[in-house]
Amino acid sequence: MQARQIAAALNALADEHRLRRRPVLDTPQGPSVTIDGARYLAFASNDYLGLANHPALAEAMRDGVARWGVGSGASHLVAGHHAAHEALEQELAAWLGLPAALTFGSGYSANLAVVTSLVGRGDAVFADRVNHASLNDACLLSRAAFKRFRHNDLEHLESLLASTPAATRLIAVDAVYSMDGDEAPLYDLLTLAERYDAWLYLDDAHGFGVQGDGRGSLYEHPRLAGHPLVVYMATLGKAAGVAGACVAGSAELVQWLVNTARSYIYTTAQPPAVAEACRAALKVIENEPERRSTLTNHIARLREAGRARLWPLAASRTPIQPIIIGCNEAVLDCAARLREAGLWVPAIRPPTVPEGSARLRVSLTAAHQEADIDRLIDALDCIDWEESRRRRALPA
Repeated sequence: MQARQIAAALNALADEHRLRRRPVLDTPQGPSVTIDGARYLAFASNDYLGLANHPALAEAMRDGVARWGVGSGASHLVAGHHAAHEALEQELAAWLGLPAALTFGSGYSANLAVVTSLVGRGDAVFADRVNHASLNDACLLSRAAFKRFRHNDLEHLESLLASTPAATRLIAVDAVYSMDGDEAPLYDLLTLAERYDAWLYLDDAHGFGVQGDGRGSLYEHPRLAGHPLVVYMATLGKAAGVAGACVAGSAELVQWLVNTARSYIYTTAQPPAVAEACRAALKVIENEPERRSTLTNHIARLREAGRARLWPLAASRTPIQPIIIGCNEAVLDCAARLREAGLWVPAIRPPTVPEGSARLRVSLTAAHQEADIDRLIDALDCIDWEESRRRRALPA
């Protein structure tokens, strides 16, 4: 795009109710936050277990800074792989029950690393249509044949697998879908991966720490854990409350990534103090299972209210509870009404979600109280859902 075209393009986004801006927080992450100078009860964070402001993690970070300083100084392969990074990787592997783990600065860079290291020209990658953008970018950058199958449609996936000759195949999915809150059929996907000798890559950004007793979606499907075709990725900035990501699998896989993954090789390692905070997060997740129980109760409380009141609530058993509005303008109006009531619930619009499926993305955390959930229910009850349904059919 030429420089003179940018202003017109921004105006076009505004006309389509797609122009975005960054709200500014003036408080630590938590249910009660100050955003743009106003106080809100927030249902917007992926801090599912309420660990982002946990004192044990903050103490570990402070101690890490005192010991290691504030920066790593180099890439992992040069002189930036500190003992804290090594300890975190070993603890993550043990936590997941897998031979090895490798840490990254973000889930985005982890996805780029895995996909581009395992497939390339002459290969094929098969991706769910509602995968996270980072997976789509990784698939495109790999230069493999990029095949997208309809969301959770195993018949469509198998037809693509059967009709695509390729030296190496990889199936890439979100274990929990970030905007829908539903889950990939992991057991059936593994069956297809075995049948067609394909890698199965699981982005479990929104399952790690929450699903499977906290160890993630792998452990709700025991056949997947340790399977030679399965590659597992978890982020550490959501339920774990800190930052970064890890990829786990065989020792050979991790060694291959260390030697070939460009987004690992050519970047400065995360500060070792971050690794210390992540190590503390693993201990809290293990030692405070009541956080998951609280979260489960919050989910059930909201969903029971939604069913009774006929809200357009998507099917989800996860902390991600989308309310599908459809029309961009209508969802912005709904979010604005909630803000007037003192609640911050984000309006999610295309291209983050498909056209005609704009939504309120309600995100629940263990740090919320029952009274917070009840306040959200009361506020949602004040929205005219019939009017929203009517506007859903209108052009965005």
